[in-house]
Amino acid sequence: MKKPELLIPAGSLEVLKTAVRYGADAVYIGGEAYGLRAKAHNFTLEDMREGIAYAHAAHCRVYLTVNIFAHNYDLEGLRRYLTELRDVPVDALIISDPGVFTMAREILPDMEIHISTQANNTNYETYNFWHRLGAKRVVSARELSLRELKEIREHIPEDLEIESFVHGAMCISYSGRCLLSNYFTGRDANHGACTHPCRWKYAVVEESRPGEYLPVEEDDRGTYIFNSKDLCMIEYIPELIDAGIDSFKVEGRMKTALYVAAVARTYRGAIDDYLESPDLYQSRLDEYRKEIAKCTYRQFTTGFYFDKTDENSQIYDNNTYLKEYTYIGMVESVTEDGAVVFEQKNKFVIGEILEAMLFDGTNLELKVQSIRDEEGTEMASAPHPKQMLTVQLGSELPVGCIIRRKE
Repeated sequence: MKKPELLIPAGSLEVLKTAVRYGADAVYIGGEAYGLRAKAHNFTLEDMREGIAYAHAAHCRVYLTVNIFAHNYDLEGLRRYLTELRDVPVDALIISDPGVFTMAREILPDMEIHISTQANNTNYETYNFWHRLGAKRVVSARELSLRELKEIREHIPEDLEIESFVHGAMCISYSGRCLLSNYFTGRDANHGACTHPCRWKYAVVEESRPGEYLPVEEDDRGTYIFNSKDLCMIEYIPELIDAGIDSFKVEGRMKTALYVAAVARTYRGAIDDYLESPDLYQSRLDEYRKEIAKCTYRQFTTGFYFDKTDENSQIYDNNTYLKEYTYIGMVESVTEDGAVVFEQKNKFVIGEILEAMLFDGTNLELKVQSIRDEEGTEMASAPHPKQMLTVQLGSELPVGCIIRRKE
């Protein structure tokens, strides 16, 4: 049974390192331009080199998104950018635009290229088309079912890889090609500047009665008619593998290190357990469900994988996340007496029980025994984010370990 790749998003250098520590086989990142997540922190060329070196030392691959739909005014800058990448040892480029693909093949002839989901890859002839042009991998459209993916696998060369999303936010638009953001705000989603209007609250107003809202669904003052649940396929690892998917992709280059750690670690455990023993995987399903729910999410759905969306796959009453845990910090160093040093993300106090997410998949509950600021002053609580703190938890933790608190 072929082991699928676990592909995790990273919007910053810190999150890339988190993804690697918590089990990613590969990480995908964006540069400062030409990717579809312009509001993520993203990577300078220097950051890329550092992140890639860190990942490669752990035998983890790094893919770079260059997946905007380019306009004429983008082309000169794209050519310069691709030329600069000659000295950056990225493992593959993720591209959606045929013009950008052609340019990349010319400037970086030895670079592995993956075709983005934005390219509407819905049938095996499309996959074969890209393969003939030299693509190594095609990312499936999210509209495809497992049955369709299995049929694609049967009609494409063995060396052409299929990558599919298994977890994260769903987009209201066909293969993510959205015009709503550009129409409402002038910020083009297809250039990476999406303002996520699918999460906004909408109502119907009759032209001659301005200000009078008509009911939509069962909400008499408006509804989040475009607001989808989040994809989660943690319970269907066997079906994903059986369909012939080579890479399991997680959405979320705007997400925190806590989110990335929770999702990467849970899918890592589920994949490894299933390959070791299907019975072991089945016995731990409840554990996977509980762990995956410890990151922020919008309620879960299986999307289109079973031919149609789950019943009630939209969230009509709100656009808020479900949040069971709060991010406290990531261990940056350990003192001689075993205290951990980290930049605080959210408030906590002495006596509270925190949870350390260990890299082996286990969690460790620890009581806050003392808190000191950078000057060594003792504190009863830590109310101000971004303080560098030294915290005694009664147990020495590894550098990079995420600490969280149950709400």
